Amino acid sequence: MRCPYCGSLDTQVKDSRPTDDHASIRRRRVCPDCGGRFTTFERVQLRELTVVKRSGRRTAFDRDKLQTSIEVALRKRPVAPERIERMVNGIVRQLESSGEGEVSSSTIGELVMEGLKSLDDVAYVRFASVYKNFREARDFEELLGQLSADELEAVTVPPPARQDD
Repeated sequence: MRCPYCGSLDTQVKDSRPTDDHASIRRRRVCPDCGGRFTTFERVQLRELTVVKRSGRRTAFDRDKLQTSIEVALRKRPVAPERIERMVNGIVRQLESSGEGEVSSSTIGELVMEGLKSLDDVAYVRFASVYKNFREARDFEELLGQLSADELEAVTVPPPARQDD
């Protein structure tokens, strides 16, 4: 692993341990040349994924880009970093286990929206406004109306069935 401070290729692992969710290994490293210390993470990758953009362009899937976009939507929201990490891991696992080597950017967007909807309503609306390219306030009103209807539907309990004596 290359040292981020001096570029040396000769770094040493000082400590390894699994992360809290056991989805990756955290390694503390030290560079013998400059003495710099840094942390790396090692994750299992089931397959190489290619993202097919709306324009038809293909790019390699970037887990960090996915995590950053979710963190931007959740900025200044009361959501624990562990929950964000779990959501990102879940999305990546779904994509990798789908059996497809190529995945559309819209599929990723829908998975993120689904995850944010269950995590934080404000982040869901933030992400949706960019993902769905909102142009005017009416777009927000429609999404909020749909969100309210979904919440009412989830809370509404049907009346108990009548039994004839």
